[in-house]
Amino acid sequence: MKRILVSGGAGQIGSELIPALRERYGADNVVCADIKIPKGPLANEGPFVQLNCLDETGVRETIKKFNIGTIYHLPALLSATAEKSPQKAWDINMNGLIIALEAARESKCSIFVPSSIAAFGPTTPRVKTPQDTIQRPQTIYGITKVAGELLCDYYFMKWGVDARGVRYPGIISYKTLPGGGTTDYAVDIFYGAIKEKRYECFLREDTRLDMMYMPDAVKAAISLMEADPSKLIHRNAFNITAMSFTPKELANEIRKHIPDFVITYSVDPLRQSIADTWPESLDDTCAREEWGWCPDYDISQMTQDMIKNLREKLL
Repeated sequence: MKRILVSGGAGQIGSELIPALRERYGADNVVCADIKIPKGPLANEGPFVQLNCLDETGVRETIKKFNIGTIYHLPALLSATAEKSPQKAWDINMNGLIIALEAARESKCSIFVPSSIAAFGPTTPRVKTPQDTIQRPQTIYGITKVAGELLCDYYFMKWGVDARGVRYPGIISYKTLPGGGTTDYAVDIFYGAIKEKRYECFLREDTRLDMMYMPDAVKAAISLMEADPSKLIHRNAFNITAMSFTPKELANEIRKHIPDFVITYSVDPLRQSIADTWPESLDDTCAREEWGWCPDYDISQMTQDMIKNLREKLL
């Protein structure tokens, strides 16, 4: 079989997607690529190549060397980090993507490109945000995600490149630390709860955002790439969702397991302003109907699993 390349494989999603792919398809058939060399199984339990997503020659040579048939293209600067370096964000998020799409076109690879709830803006309906709706983001991260969605559609329409993707909500994981996103509080809060039984949140207590537990994020990526292409009407940028909550609601859920947990608030103006333009909840009907999307975790199941695994990791 042709192999799978996960570019940006040492990041938050890649570090959990790769083990799942290796278990499913065999370790030798899944290549991890990243500009940094990861420690542990990502580099030791299957093929690894040090690769800059902006190295056009390197990307092409890697695809040829490993006989790649599917690419999961994950490199990106996330929302809050991107706002501090917009030119760098554009370079990585857009130029890295077009290099990957060109390589996919030339080598006849299928390609998964994640988008985000950041692709929406303040004029988008915030509750049950439709699959097809106005997208006018006010962050460089969101702008690159909208442009990326359109670029993937263009490569499919123009050259038949099998480009697919989902709009991820905030992603929560106990295995990897967050990488500069606006929804990072939903990971940090568990570390604070377990280590100190307190947490100072950088968003208002009533800031409702769409969220997803990492096992569901991994499941969505694999399921979409395995889906029958004849049934995909949208193909790219599918809304997917699993849960929607506020910091206050998450804190209350944590107290079911850690009763003396205390949350306080010190609002970060940058991240709050970003969060205020994002959806509170997504309508994922198209994903459910076109490729059978269905999450496994709600807020209660996610919280229980996060606390259990982080306690084992930290204590």
